[in-house]
Formats: sequence, structure tokens, C-alpha cells
Amino acid sequence: MKQNNESVSLSEVHETVDTTTPRKGWRRILAYLGPAYLVSVGYMDPGNWATDLQGGAKFGYQLIWVLLMSNLMALLLQSLSARLGIVRRRDLAQANRETYPPVVNFCLYILAELAIAATDLAEVVGMAIGLHLLTGLPLMWGVAITVLDTFLFLLLQRYGIRKMEAFILALVATIGVSFLIEILLAKPDLSEVVTGFVPSMLSNESLYIAVGIIGATVMPHNLYLHSALVQTRKIGSDQKSIKRALKYNFIDSTIALNAAFFVNAAILVLAATVFFKTGNTEVARIEDAHKLLQPLLGTELAPILFAVALIAAGQSSTITGTLAGQIVMEGYLRLRLNPWLRRLITRLIAIVPAVLVIGIYGDDKVDDLLVFSQVILSLQLGFAVIPLIHFVSDKETMGSFVIKPWVKVAAWTVACILVFLNVKLVAEEALAVYDAQGEWGLKILVSVLILLFLWLFVTMTFLPFFKKKREQQHAAMHGEWAELDNLSVKATKKIAIALDFTKADEKLIAHALAQGNKNVSFLLLHVVESVSAKYLGDASDDDETRLDKKRIDHYCAQLRAQGYQAEAVLGYKNRVTEIIRIVKDSGADMVVMGAHRHSGWKDYLFGETIEDVRHALQIPVLIVNV
Repeated sequence: MKQNNESVSLSEVHETVDTTTPRKGWRRILAYLGPAYLVSVGYMDPGNWATDLQGGAKFGYQLIWVLLMSNLMALLLQSLSARLGIVRRRDLAQANRETYPPVVNFCLYILAELAIAATDLAEVVGMAIGLHLLTGLPLMWGVAITVLDTFLFLLLQRYGIRKMEAFILALVATIGVSFLIEILLAKPDLSEVVTGFVPSMLSNESLYIAVGIIGATVMPHNLYLHSALVQTRKIGSDQKSIKRALKYNFIDSTIALNAAFFVNAAILVLAATVFFKTGNTEVARIEDAHKLLQPLLGTELAPILFAVALIAAGQSSTITGTLAGQIVMEGYLRLRLNPWLRRLITRLIAIVPAVLVIGIYGDDKVDDLLVFSQVILSLQLGFAVIPLIHFVSDKETMGSFVIKPWVKVAAWTVACILVFLNVKLVAEEALAVYDAQGEWGLKILVSVLILLFLWLFVTMTFLPFFKKKREQQHAAMHGEWAELDNLSVKATKKIAIALDFTKADEKLIAHALAQGNKNVSFLLLHVVESVSAKYLGDASDDDETRLDKKRIDHYCAQLRAQGYQAEAVLGYKNRVTEIIRIVKDSGADMVVMGAHRHSGWKDYLFGETIEDVRHALQIPVLIVNV
């Protein structure tokens, strides 16, 4: 069934690439290839460079296994994200909105936006550094110039998703070729490189870099992005078409993410070979790396390739960050902004912290900002990964394409590893705050934030389990199919109508009359809630009580004039208890009440009357939307 534009991901390019037309050989595969390449650029953005350079320069080849583990995690999670989009035709934000309550969704939305802002921050800084290294342009000016790539995104979007994919692929190729040449120039000892693939214990410092590498590799906004990008392909709704789409998208992901792994590994190996092996272990800044490449490798080509690749990485990542922002905003809030406005807002949010850091601390702290942005991404990973695993594990919505048990075990293992590393890092940072003298305001703030994150994490993780259990219990309550042998209902003799003296009264009375006839007695009731009524009850004689009495008597007089049996009763003090008391005392067989269709907090406030009355009465309750 075709979805309308209000409910599809990236409506401008939704199903614009047709894979249903007959194709053979490579042409069939090429129709599916593309989404993973847009996703892969997030795995080789400037944030990765900062963490990979620091990891290689400080710890040599020791953290290569972390890169490999991160890449395998990424391949698994991105394939699950693609599966969600292909099978359910829903992106991750839309699936969250349909599953979790509004408060949880709003928190997840804020975290997703923070992840995108952190990503964009890395892109802004990376682009500025690349321009500075290539042209000598000051970082502050480079940061300001990055606003202009908004127009590049708009230009690409006009030409369609395939042209955008081709542009990104060209940038990825530029990055890959640049680092291939760099590695050939560096000539690392492959026997030593291989030792980096063996897992080893991590110190506190290396753990911080490792978590940054994971955050830079497995990026939360990419899970939102991939689940939407696969929907740019129009596929058949039959099992064979979906199975084919899953197969080719997995191939797409494998090729693209392995290319990203090559780039990240090349950066780390380059740093380990050129800096760590030569004793330059304090090279933690991209600018320092660029400066030392020429004297250490003996060629002017190395630093130029380094700068060009950095610009290409920043530019390619900025496009996918904008798409992810659009997906998150539309999926969670159903708010659709013009792409240029969305891009401009995202870019300005990223520019502000970059400008502040450069202006206050100078250029030396820019690389620390890059690593910090990647740690922020890693801390938010669990809040994207866990809902994703829930969705692709749900047999009700995924049908025969639900993930296999071993995939589920692997996915939850990855989630546990990510959560464990992040909890360990947060615990160490929090303990450092608590150990400091004074700073009580900061300690209270940290405690509140930890409690909020804990509440959100527990709710997000376990709510789907309880929800599914309730649905199963509800389904089990039905038992076997009932035989419709007894369809007789006790005749209705009296119908109570709860009025609130608004324009809705006429509609309520009309629906009540439709349930009976002129042999049925109608009881019109209203609860007076004035200050006098709350204290004096039926002894109240204020203006509101008198006016309410006149109104309800007027209604009764009109009904009697039309031949109906009607009587009026006023209640006092508490609305719920009085409605229940009057209905029970009158012996009514049915009660008619109005629902005002409030949403959000009003639903909790005004919806309580109906719920409490409904649960307290044994007779039918007719709820009329007014």
C-alpha cells in the first residue's frame, strides 16, 4: 500500500529508484547499491581522524582490534537498520514514535539531535582544518565558510538521490586513494601491524580513545539514516522482492563499510608508523600530523593528500548529517522544514561551540573538541541501538524477516559491550567530579543527569518487553472463538447523560436519544463545582448553582415538549464520585459521556473522569467524541 507523503521517510526521494523493472547481472545489483555509501562517509569523517591519529600516535598498533571490532559492530547494526527500512518501510525515528510514549520519544529525539550536532561539529572543525592546511586560511574563517556548503547540499538534492550518491562515492574514492598512497609512502611493517588485531587490556587513557573510536565508527545518526535511505528504492511487496533487497543491501553495506574500515585503519597505521615508531607519541593534533608528514616521509605529496582527503571527508559527511537531521525531525516530531533551513540551523548549532572554543582557547584545543564530540556520540549509541534490536526482533511486525536467534544474540552482545564501555567511562568521569573539593552545584547537576539517563535507559530497554507481554496476555484472554448463540441484551429503561453545559450537550443528548425511544427515561445530570458547592454541597445557593439548575431544567422542558421522559439531577463537590453516585442511585442502565479529544497533558487531566467512571460502573458507558 502506498504511503502518503506525510508518513514516508525523505519524501522528496522516496522510492525514486525503481528496482522492480527487469534487470540482469550487475545492472540488477547496481540498482540497490548506494545507500550504504552515503552511510559509510559517517565512518570516515574528521571525528574519526582525530581519534585514529591519537590512538595510533599514542598506542601504536594496539587499538587496531578496536577498529576491527567497531567495524563488525557497524556492519551488524547497519544491516539491521536496513532490514527495518526494507521490511517495515519505516525509519528508526518513525518506529520509535509508534512504540514509545511521548515523553520517551521527546528524550530520544533530543539525544538524536545532539548526536547530529556532535557529528556536524566534527565536520565543521575538520573542514576548517583541511582548508587551513591546504590554503593557510585561519581556522575561524574556515569555520565560517562551512556555512556555504548548505547550498551545495541543495544543489545536489535537486538532481536526485542517484546523483547525490555518485558525488559521495567520488569523495569516498578520493579519501581512499589518498590514504592508499600515504600507506605506500609510509611502508609500515605488516608483521607488526598484524599484532594490533589481537585484543589487549586498555588503560584509562586508551579506553577514552577506544570509546571515541567506537563512537566515531558506530554512529547513532547513521542508524536513523540507513533505515530511511533504503526506502529510496522502490521494491515489490512480495517475499521474493524483499529477500532480494535484503541480500543486495547487505552486499552494499559490506563493501562500503569495509572501505571505511580501510580508511580508518590506514589513518591509525599511518600515525603508528610515522609518529609512534619515531617517538612522536604526543602528536594528537591533525595539524601536527600534517606538519610532520613531509619531513618524516620525505615528500611534499603526503601533506597535500592528507589535507585533500580531510576536506573530502568533511564535505561528504556534512551532506549525510543533514539528511539524518531531516529524518529525525520528521520521524519524531512530524515537523517538515525546508531543507535549506534545516541545514542552516544544524550548521549554525555546530559552528557556535567551534567558534567559542577557537575564540577562547585557541587553535590548540580544536582536536580535543573533535575527540570529545566522538565520545558524546558513543554515549548516545545505546539509545539508538537498543530500540533497533527490539524492532527487528518483533515477529508481529517483521513477519518471516524477523532476525534469527544467533543474530539476536550477537546484536544484544554488541549492545551490552557498548553500554558497558560507556557506563565505565561515565562512572570514571563522574567519580572524578565527586572526588573534587567543593563544586556542589556541578555534583548535583551530574547526579540529576545520571538519574535522568538511567530512567530513560531502563524505560527504553524494558518497555517493549512489558508492552509485548500485555499484548500477548490480551490475546490469550480471548480464548477460543465464541459461538454467537446468545445475542439478547437487557432492555434499556433509563439512560443517564452527563452534561457540562457546553456546545457539546446537544450532541450528547442526540446520541443518548438514538440509544432509546420515547418509552425510555432520560436522566440529565450535571455536577456543580463552584467554591460554594464544594463546601456546602446541595445547600449551595450561589449564582453558578442557580444558573446550572435553570439550564438543566430548560433541557428537560425541551425534551418533555418533544414527548420524551426526562428528569434532571444536580451533583455537587467531586465530579467523578457524584456521577457514579447519581447513576447508581437512579438505577440507570446506560450512561452517556463526552470526550473532548484532548492530547498530551490535557488527556491526563481531562481524561481521568471518563476512565474513573467507566471502571466504577458495571453498566454500558457510551463515550461520544465532541
